[in-house]
Amino acid sequence: MHQAVSSSTLDMLKSVSTATLTSLLYKRGFRNVFIQGARPLKAGQRLAGPAFTLRYIPSREDLDGIEVFRDPRHPQRVAVEEIPAGAVLVMDCRGDVSVASAGSILATRMQVRGAAGIVTDGGLRDAAGIARLDMPAWCSGASAPTNLIRHHALDLNAPIGCGGVPVYPGDIMVGDDDGVVCIPAHLAEEVARDAVEMERFEDFVLEQVAEGASIIGLYPATDPATKSLYEAWLARRAEQPS
Repeated sequence: MHQAVSSSTLDMLKSVSTATLTSLLYKRGFRNVFIQGARPLKAGQRLAGPAFTLRYIPSREDLDGIEVFRDPRHPQRVAVEEIPAGAVLVMDCRGDVSVASAGSILATRMQVRGAAGIVTDGGLRDAAGIARLDMPAWCSGASAPTNLIRHHALDLNAPIGCGGVPVYPGDIMVGDDDGVVCIPAHLAEEVARDAVEMERFEDFVLEQVAEGASIIGLYPATDPATKSLYEAWLARRAEQPS
C-alpha cells in the first residue's frame, strides 16, 4: 500500500521550486533525487503527484513488431488506460532519447482520464501537440521514431530508474521549469511545510540583497541580527492588505 499524500500537501509542493526541494532533501541525506535530462515541453507549468511507473527494456526484433500494439494487454497501453487520476506517468527509458516513449494521442488520453503529467528520461513524439495540452510533460527531447525500435514495455507500477533516480510507485514527483524532483512519499508533508518557510525566508533574503546587503551572515543566517530583521519583515508583511 502506497502512502497517500494529501491534496493540501500537493498544492504546497506545486508552489515551491525544485531547487528548494532538492536542498531540503539533501539536508535529510538524499543526494540523488533530480531526474537527469528531463526538461519541460512548455515553460511555466507545475507538477505534483504520485508516480505511476512504466519500465522499458531494450527491444528485440521478434517481440517488438508494430503488431504488438494490437494487444490490449501491451503494458504501455495498459498504463495509459489504468493510470489513476492525479498520478504522474514516470517512464524508465534508460536515458535513450533516440526514440519516443509516448506520443500526443496517448498523452491526450491520459489528460482526459485526469492524469497529472508525464515524466520520462527518453523522448516524446508529437512534442508540439503534447506541449499544447493542459497536462504538463517533461522529457529528454523530442523524438519521432516509435518506441518499439528501441524499447520493450515490461514492468508496470514497479520500482524503476528514471534519469538515474530510483522512483518507487507512489513517490511524489514535483516539476517546474528547472526539471523534476522525486520525493519519498513519507517525507512529502514535512518537506512541503519546510519548503514554504524556506522560500518565505529566501524572499526576505532576495529583498535584502537587492537593496545592497552582503550575503555574509545573511545567507545562511549566521548573524543574530538577521533573525530580528526577518521577524520585523514578516510583521510588516502580515500588516499589508492581502
